[in-house]
Amino acid sequence: MPEKIMVAWLMFWWFPASFAAPGVDIPKQAVRTISSGDMLHWGVGLLIVLAVFFFCVWGMRKLSGIAVNGAEKMRIVGGLSLGMREKVILLQVGKKQLILGVTPGRIDALHVLEGEDCLNSNEPPSIGKDSGFAAIVAQAMKGRSDG
Repeated sequence: MPEKIMVAWLMFWWFPASFAAPGVDIPKQAVRTISSGDMLHWGVGLLIVLAVFFFCVWGMRKLSGIAVNGAEKMRIVGGLSLGMREKVILLQVGKKQLILGVTPGRIDALHVLEGEDCLNSNEPPSIGKDSGFAAIVAQAMKGRSDG
């Protein structure tokens, strides 16, 4: 077996070399130096590419604020992470607010807030533990465990 491998390696290295024409010189291309005009063309091209890129980023930011087909009627007011993959989200739909439990496999409506029960979404969120949203979630969780 080692003899076959040795012969295969010799044929692999020797066979292509046997077809090369001896003494034929391949003409080398002249080396072209980089001129200042070349640098100017590259710089202008780079500036055009960067301008198109920043124009696209600017356009995407402007277009992301546009509401599509009544999307302004539904928005996420707040959220609370309960673990690595579980969340509680406060969603405003029209004049109702829904407290949703979101897991990778399903979304459950935990509680519906209407009328005076709705949280004021215009005020800045408080940093303390007894924020309005956290209190409502705690109350909803107590109500679910009691009933």
